[in-house]
Amino acid sequence: MHKKDLGLLVLILVVGAITAILNPRFLSPVNLVNMANLIGLFGLFSLGEGLVIITGGIELSVGSMFALIGVIFIDLGINRGVPWQLVLPIAIGLGVTLGAIHGFLVTKLKIQPFVVTLCGLLIYRGIARWYMNDATIGFGYGDEFETLSWLAAGRTFGIPHTFLALLIVAAIMGIVLHRSVYGRYLFAVGKNEEAARFSGINTELVTATAYIISGALAGLSAVFIAFYTSSVSPSAHGNFYELYAIAAAVLGGCSLRGGEGSILGILLGTVLLQILQNLVNLLGIPSSLNFAVMGTVILIGVLADQELQRRRARRVALAAQASKVAVPARA
Repeated sequence: MHKKDLGLLVLILVVGAITAILNPRFLSPVNLVNMANLIGLFGLFSLGEGLVIITGGIELSVGSMFALIGVIFIDLGINRGVPWQLVLPIAIGLGVTLGAIHGFLVTKLKIQPFVVTLCGLLIYRGIARWYMNDATIGFGYGDEFETLSWLAAGRTFGIPHTFLALLIVAAIMGIVLHRSVYGRYLFAVGKNEEAARFSGINTELVTATAYIISGALAGLSAVFIAFYTSSVSPSAHGNFYELYAIAAAVLGGCSLRGGEGSILGILLGTVLLQILQNLVNLLGIPSSLNFAVMGTVILIGVLADQELQRRRARRVALAAQASKVAVPARA
């Protein structure tokens, strides 16, 4: 565990302890299970967001993806009678397709990730609203998706399936990011794309696959979130969820400059963010301040990253000066 992750873990324990003291309901089984469910829901797409940020990019269209994929997912399964065994891969495949489009626009057409995903945010939301004519769609009272509903919203031994899914995906992505050549390529591209390209790395492929993986996780998350909310309102579903993902990634040590981050850090960032949200709810603070909390968290994360960058640059400069002084002394 890196020092940054250890410090974040200590902060989680401190904030959790303070929250428990202020309101003992924080440690109640019901609250802990609900919080685990939310950590699973938000953690999945935060991992994808973190992967993109590590490459030096950004993904702003996650929330709109949830709206578009959500309405198509429910419409195909409920209104058109498509079996859930087909609807589920269609939803994930749609996320992969949108991620691939983003990767193509960023790598081949050289459009800034911010512009690409901002346009995606607007386009996907608009298509979702047009597709449903701004009407809300829900699962109703049928049992068409009974099995998938249990898989997406059920529990095993009291543990929400969303949380179990997060642990499984995080374990796989941890191996990919920290124990594979592809993971080293991701960090290399994020630190210095030009240097990585001169080193023989296919930087376009590495960057594009990061957006594709993020899209796949967004597609999977869209299914989980649809069952969590039981309905999808295309004008509001998933609004600002990309901010949760960015905040969790930044809190977890992902630098917006790229080249830094860890799967464990993103998980811890998600946990801390949900504890803070839980603290707001338990203390009776108006829910309208949730966005203020997120904005403050992102700002603190960016300020901390800048301070770490300055300290690192200072240490490198001091080490360089020491080596220059030491060479004549040995001569």
